Amino acid sequence: MADTILTENEIDAALRGLSGWTRMGTRTLRKQFALGGFKAALAFVNTVGELAERADHHPNILIEYSTVTVMLSTHDTNGVTARDVRLARQIEAASQ
Repeated sequence: MADTILTENEIDAALRGLSGWTRMGTRTLRKQFALGGFKAALAFVNTVGELAERADHHPNILIEYSTVTVMLSTHDTNGVTARDVRLARQIEAASQ
């Protein structure tokens, strides 16, 4: 069974509990993480990768020296679903 795309109101409600995350339309959740250098950025990406593997849900990740941008979208539905929100919460917790 395919995930259901969240409505704009549902996305906005989810974002209220996700500090620094924004939405790009109804298709993507996005956050930039400022880290302590390139090595810290790589370590964080590895953590995100482990979380993503466990969830079988894989984000787009951009590393720019000490800044990591994570973009979540459910590719099968071409939009934001509850899977994206769950993974964003896990990534957020891991970044603390």
